[in-house]
Amino acid sequence: MNAAATTHQHTNCLRCGRTLRSAKSAALGYGPRCARHIRTATVDTTDYKAHQIASARELIEDGAIIPLRSVIFIAVSTDGTETYKTAPTACTCPAGTKGSRCYHQLAARLLLAA
Repeated sequence: MNAAATTHQHTNCLRCGRTLRSAKSAALGYGPRCARHIRTATVDTTDYKAHQIASARELIEDGAIIPLRSVIFIAVSTDGTETYKTAPTACTCPAGTKGSRCYHQLAARLLLAA
């Protein structure tokens, strides 16, 4: 994704809010238990292409999608120059504003399913 997204250190888990103790968890933004829940979350991906699924997982792994409110997230663009508000059913990215499903929405679904 983006160097800025991968170098940001989080002090609390983005999923549960607990204090992150290891450097790996701080870099990821999720503790080991929450990261495992996210990796194993099951979401219907039949409407998404393989590259969108990979991009959604990468977005989460890079800590480039951050919870804003209960179901709304801030997601960083692929090139790292823009941020979008995203939810499981909508996104402000170019694809989302055209009514298409984007990988930002899938990432939000994965995080909420975890």
